[in-house]
Amino acid sequence: MSYAALLRLRRAALAVLIGSILTVGAALVLQFGYGYAPCKLCLTERLPYYAAVPLAVLALFLPERLSRLALGLAAGGLLYGAGLGAYHAGAEWGFWPGPTDCGGGTGANPAAVGDFLNALQTTKVVDCSTAAMRVLGVSLAGWNAVIAFVLAGIAGTAAAKP
Repeated sequence: MSYAALLRLRRAALAVLIGSILTVGAALVLQFGYGYAPCKLCLTERLPYYAAVPLAVLALFLPERLSRLALGLAAGGLLYGAGLGAYHAGAEWGFWPGPTDCGGGTGANPAAVGDFLNALQTTKVVDCSTAAMRVLGVSLAGWNAVIAFVLAGIAGTAAAKP
């Protein structure tokens, strides 16, 4: 067992853990603290981070071989998340169409027409092809693609490096 390799794996796992928690935490603060409603793709883009957190925790405490496996799985999931973010950002910029079923709402079917009209006044429909916010000219989906790609690179490099 190489202690240098184990230390490198632990540092990478800690970086992935902190990066994933901060990314999801920021999304939740924007959602619940500032009222930015996420679209379907936004919610789907969080899933790789939700998986990366327990995998990074496992990689912190498992032996070297299993830590590599956990970080490799996290890297694969985060790479998938980077692809989702790039797809979402491209739809926001109009490079390609977004998903046809993307839109928000309560999901409940009102029983009467009057209830439906009242629901329309309070329901905010969120479109996947419209950026809710841009930071330095890049949408949140674009930043998600960058962050997920960087974290995937950290995890994947640590897992693959002998």
